[in-house]
Amino acid sequence: MRIGIIGTENSHGDHIIDHLNVRQAAGDARIVALSGGHSPRNEALARTGHIDLIVDEPADLLRSVDAVIITDRHGGLHRAHALPFLTAGLPVFVDKPLACTVTDAQAIVDAAVAHDAPLTSSSALRWVADTDALATALEGPPRAVVTSGPADPASEHGGIFFYGIHPVDVALRLAPGPVSAVHTHTTDTTVTAVFTAGPTRVVVNLVRPEGARQIPFHGTVVTQDAVAARELTLDAHYCVPGLEAFLTMARTHEPPIAYTDLLRPVQVLESIAGAL
Repeated sequence: MRIGIIGTENSHGDHIIDHLNVRQAAGDARIVALSGGHSPRNEALARTGHIDLIVDEPADLLRSVDAVIITDRHGGLHRAHALPFLTAGLPVFVDKPLACTVTDAQAIVDAAVAHDAPLTSSSALRWVADTDALATALEGPPRAVVTSGPADPASEHGGIFFYGIHPVDVALRLAPGPVSAVHTHTTDTTVTAVFTAGPTRVVVNLVRPEGARQIPFHGTVVTQDAVAARELTLDAHYCVPGLEAFLTMARTHEPPIAYTDLLRPVQVLESIAGAL
């Protein structure tokens, strides 16, 4: 499987190239091309991964790859970068967030459906072992879900979307169902979103970092009879579970996440952003 990467400024590209090309840990899947021109960053990634092809524009990859991974830090770029490949019917993994507006997210999903192109997008935190443990820790439907994490509304990479996607995506994995109106409360240091997903009350706490200081990611699930809570930790290979989910999708054409669930985090984050 020949895969191209678009948006190589993201450190996730290092993890992906390490897993596929350096450690060769995913069968025949390889990163064979990078978009963004012959920048020092791309040249370094190409040397590390023994990648021969560097192109200037994303669409220049079309004749050279079987699938693409889009890892731009700013989700506002994702629609323009994803559509040519979805229109061509190729499997596409859009790293978090899918988009920075519901309109863009819906356009990406609509293109995938129209051209039978398998699509997925998620926070890497959605797939880590601690999130899996929370999802299976308790019996019975969740009555409440609380997630917390760092996020900077002033981020140059899409504001609250850039890091806010992590606790929002985890919360919505734990709380299925349609999302209600989102009520956003702010202080000088926090943004808290309260809504329901199906029958579950959801609270997402986003805390502004102070320099290098930021809170860890955390999740809590409450059922009728019990409470489970744990810190959500990222190991050195935290991108691998989501990458493997994409590779399975590319081989089977079966998306690991329902398309309605790709839209829900964007809906929540767009509501939060509109309230700030």
